[in-house]
Amino acid sequence: MSIPTTQWTPTHGDPYRPVPYRPERMPAAESLARAAELRERMDRRRTVRQFSADPVPEQVVRDAIACAATAPSGAHQQPWTFVLVKDPEARRRIRRAAEEEERISYEGRLSEEWLAALRPLGTDEVKPHLTDAPALIVVFQQRYWLGEDGDKRKHYYVDESVGIAVGMLLSALHLSGLAALVHTPSPMRFLSEVLGRPANEKAFAVIPVGYPAADCTVPDLVRKSLDQVLKEV
Repeated sequence: MSIPTTQWTPTHGDPYRPVPYRPERMPAAESLARAAELRERMDRRRTVRQFSADPVPEQVVRDAIACAATAPSGAHQQPWTFVLVKDPEARRRIRRAAEEEERISYEGRLSEEWLAALRPLGTDEVKPHLTDAPALIVVFQQRYWLGEDGDKRKHYYVDESVGIAVGMLLSALHLSGLAALVHTPSPMRFLSEVLGRPANEKAFAVIPVGYPAADCTVPDLVRKSLDQVLKEV
């Protein structure tokens, strides 16, 4: 199905122009059924670190990114860039740099308290998923808008906006049958260098995407129950 699109242009200083919004109301029974199904499907989502080399349909990844780009953002400034990294050499450079930063972190940068929190997850400085997964998305946050003429406009609530978009990306990928991992090597300046991103962008997350390997394992985790995370007043 073709989805019509329009080219976005900056709206800073434009007057408020409301348009009608009349979505069809879903019957309560259908809403309840969909919510229950969604809750069950999302509960099956897991972070995967062992990926199959099998290719994934690139359009599925593109559609998931398009879903993420519908996220709400501060002043509707949409301060995100998603880079789909296809070049094998770029991915090898990303992995080498990420593993070096992670090695430094695991050998002394991280506190013992932090290492203890990570221990049940079985993580270490080796990151094969950065080159094994058939798709790699690097998410950048735009700290400010940068026009072709060098004009700058501040963005607002950038961390919150990009975080919401990444959550929607993970949901879209999972519901489309793909697995993913959020990797945040620290510091991440090397990502801007490897991918040639402009000065207004700062790396936010690296997300390998694909199918779990045939021998994939995941930590034996228990999520908090609804009554542990929901308080009603």
